[in-house]
Amino acid sequence: MTTRSFTVIIVAHVCVFMITTSIAQLVIDTNGEPVEAGDEYFIRPIITGNGGTTLVTRNGSCPLDVGLEQNSDLPGLIAVFTPFSSDHDDEDVRLSRDLRVQFLASNCGQSSEWRLGERDATSGRRLITTGRDDGTVGSFGNFFRIVQSQTLGIYNIQWCPREVCPSCWFECGTIGIIRENGKSLLALDGGDALPVVFQKE
Repeated sequence: MTTRSFTVIIVAHVCVFMITTSIAQLVIDTNGEPVEAGDEYFIRPIITGNGGTTLVTRNGSCPLDVGLEQNSDLPGLIAVFTPFSSDHDDEDVRLSRDLRVQFLASNCGQSSEWRLGERDATSGRRLITTGRDDGTVGSFGNFFRIVQSQTLGIYNIQWCPREVCPSCWFECGTIGIIRENGKSLLALDGGDALPVVFQKE
């Protein structure tokens, strides 16, 4: 084998490795396509008995919290993803990178961006609410990240904005469900992680 042939084979293997690694870092939707920033998706839980993510009122007041539809046939509200920063020329949403999640829906005249809320006095868990971060958690409350679950193509959503502030210490957590007065609310700190998929509108 000539040096030139050997070099071509090495370069080909490196390219295949880079492509495979790049694809492995992408969030994939239910159609097998990369999830793209700014496109519209339903965030659907894999668990039975609930529909997609939506706005929920706990006590009839604003801001509204993030929860799940009670009817499993309802896809929930459309959401869009906005990465904190992009080191790439494409618009693909990548695993374990900080991003904002926003519903395309009316929300009491406020932002419908997901936000980490205060710790609930009863459950001790931090609810996922909506609105622009007012600085209660250091102005990092609107940044979440999508991480791969143990099953390929199924994901968890975490709050851990280490890309926004690499030098900060955060009490990170994975989103699960808390049930309250017949409603399913999204929250950190306890319970099983909520496995989700992303269904393009």
